[in-house]
Amino acid sequence: MEFQQLMKNDARSALHHELERLGDTAAKECREEVKKDFDNFETLFKRFLLKSGPSIIWNDIKAPPKGSIKGYTDISSSSFKCSEKELLSKLVVVKLNGGLGTSMGCTGPKSLISVRSGLTFLDLTVQQIESLNKKYDVDVPLVLMNSFNTDADTKLILRKYGSCHVKIHTFNQNRYPRINKETLLPVATSCNDPLECWYPPGHGDVYECIVKSGLVDKFLKEGREYMFVSNIDNLGATVDLNILNMLVNPADPEKPCDFVMEVTNKTRADVKGGTLIEYNDRLRLLEIAQVPNEHKDEFKSVSKFKIFNTNNLWMNLKSVSELTRSNQIEMEVIVNNKRLGNGTNVIQLEAACGAGIKSFSNAIGINVPRSRFLPVKKTSDLLLVMSNLYELDNGTMVMSTKRQFPTTPLIKLGDEHFTKVHKFAARFSNIPDMLELDHLTVSGDVTFGKDVVLKGTVIIIANHGERIDIPSGAFLENKIVSGNLRILDH
Repeated sequence: MEFQQLMKNDARSALHHELERLGDTAAKECREEVKKDFDNFETLFKRFLLKSGPSIIWNDIKAPPKGSIKGYTDISSSSFKCSEKELLSKLVVVKLNGGLGTSMGCTGPKSLISVRSGLTFLDLTVQQIESLNKKYDVDVPLVLMNSFNTDADTKLILRKYGSCHVKIHTFNQNRYPRINKETLLPVATSCNDPLECWYPPGHGDVYECIVKSGLVDKFLKEGREYMFVSNIDNLGATVDLNILNMLVNPADPEKPCDFVMEVTNKTRADVKGGTLIEYNDRLRLLEIAQVPNEHKDEFKSVSKFKIFNTNNLWMNLKSVSELTRSNQIEMEVIVNNKRLGNGTNVIQLEAACGAGIKSFSNAIGINVPRSRFLPVKKTSDLLLVMSNLYELDNGTMVMSTKRQFPTTPLIKLGDEHFTKVHKFAARFSNIPDMLELDHLTVSGDVTFGKDVVLKGTVIIIANHGERIDIPSGAFLENKIVSGNLRILDH
């Protein structure tokens, strides 16, 4: 143990020296700011070194205490004690906009991917807030947390919303150095080194970065009290007046709630999602990365851990300001292993904003309908939201009233031909009718003609070297299609 401790001390000292040297390579006008960011990174690095093994003792986990996770129906049945206009005057909407669209084969910010009717995630978000502002004659601001990867492109696009009835603010999350896995030293040798030497450290950055941007102080002066934070690619994360009403007009005025995490019931598709537990007498987010290997299957169990975090979070602005300034927001360090283009193994130290829940004194979970969790992470999600399963209402995705079941179908699209957006788009002449679909699996070289109807369970598998063209107007209900199927024009 003593040897390990000495190694850790050496690693800390070496990193400190290297960061000092790296900071000196920054341009004079921003050197002070860069060094401050590096100080914060050092704090994160120290926490990483202190952590050995899983950050929780499995047997100390308890189910969340009674009343700590409220049902949405209980919240929505409460009467409003003030007007919607008054409620919304207390609100700020924050969207996490630091991610790139690389996993879906796109360059630039993910928020600029076209989702529906030529509209991007950002278009839909602006439409939602503008519609709210016009309907209730309010001025809810939209705030985007960008990263160095997305900031320039996002700012260029923001110009097109100049005439919209929405005030849009941006701030940047930190830019931290990637660390060589073997040496535990930064890969970068200069602040001007290429982008792949740096990374944005996850959305746990939101607390520190929104406070240091000055926006929290600005909003508090305007009389705003709460911020609603969510991922920009979650199309279900819209402003909910029932939750806002519960926050602004608490049942017990002596005990107002300062943090809400929206959770929803787990399905087999969500087994890896973080869940809420009680640990050391606090409500806490438990992520799969914190679970000892021998308990991972238990963590994935839908019967034991019934809910998961949607990352739709509501926070009291004053609490965020006070806790951040006094360094009281504690979040577990997530170690993300990556490999650079030149083959170097690096680690990224990150944090998730939901993990901040344990630092707030009166935090609760609300079990919301599944419709508030509609993320687009893969092209299979994109197929869902582009289909007739959903209708667009002022930037909000609403499940079609023609769908008899409120559940969404399970869709699995094979890797090679469907994972990237441009390849995916080339596979469909138009999006099939999926109103009565329960399950779709597509694997291999498969294309869809116009006006195809899919119902029940449909499995289409083209083996290697084979191709299946589903003809225009095809009606497939509870069918398995395999082998070769090509229909050529005569």
